Amino acid sequence: MRCIAEPAPAPTAPADDGAPPPVVLRGFRPPDVGPISAIVAEALHEHYDPTLYASLSGEWPSGFLVAADPVDAPVGFLLGVNQVVGEARVLMFAVERGTRGSGVGSRLMDEFLERCRLRMFRRVTLEVRVSNVSAIRFYARYRYSVIDLLRGYYSDGENGYHMAREL
Repeated sequence: MRCIAEPAPAPTAPADDGAPPPVVLRGFRPPDVGPISAIVAEALHEHYDPTLYASLSGEWPSGFLVAADPVDAPVGFLLGVNQVVGEARVLMFAVERGTRGSGVGSRLMDEFLERCRLRMFRRVTLEVRVSNVSAIRFYARYRYSVIDLLRGYYSDGENGYHMAREL
């Protein structure tokens, strides 16, 4: 029991509910190359020439989405290209390890598919490592289906699946 003459306890900080900080979706910027390269190396196990990102961003700027944290640091991205008439391709898509499972990937995919619809694309394709079960499940929730097995597709010799969905 507390005596009425005692000072009230100090307010406590709100409990950390474990929710990730909010992210903003924006376009690619040249300073993003370093952080995106790091995400690619960790998540996709690939290493690309850094000039590739800027080069590809110029072909379809609105197809290169970056999820940035409150200090504008990239925590995920989706790089889409348009190489076939009426079709978009997810060339690269990854979210940094500490941000996975927080909905960032879904936000990126939802926005990308909306941009594809606005461009009147009929289909979207992508490739994924056969061992990346969580990514395959994610894509299946977005109605992507495996349409082909790509033998030795990745730089380390791993097979990939070619997946597609209609819009």
